Amino acid sequence: MKNDNDLFYLCSLIEYIGRENKLKRSTVVEKLGMDTLKRIYKYAGTLHCEPIEKVANEYSEMKNIEKGTFDNVSKCKYEIPDYWTIGDVYGRLIEDICTGDEIETLKLVYESWISDAISNYNSDFYYQSRDYIAECFREKKII
Repeated sequence: MKNDNDLFYLCSLIEYIGRENKLKRSTVVEKLGMDTLKRIYKYAGTLHCEPIEKVANEYSEMKNIEKGTFDNVSKCKYEIPDYWTIGDVYGRLIEDICTGDEIETLKLVYESWISDAISNYNSDFYYQSRDYIAECFREKKII
């Protein structure tokens, strides 16, 4: 299994921006756009040297990402997973199912049903094994 730290950082940044702006993670991916996602991925090794709050704020301003109403954090009845934990869940899933371009696969994952399942912190889905999550994605994948 791969361990793509740049992908982990990008997914954690998406999670952070989503929480700060109260947006579904699919909306964050859409608003950032493919070119920006590719740029963040390419320069993640440098960007991670800055506080994630600063990077998130800069990209939110650059892409005019406005506040929404999706607040899965306040709806959580249990311990809230941190954005690094959720970034890791997405990153591992993308690694496990990717057969080509990582950013295309990222977009596919965030636009699918599984993004809502991972964002439901009142379920146990996000902390299931990586093999289980990948298999769930494969079984329900719509092309």
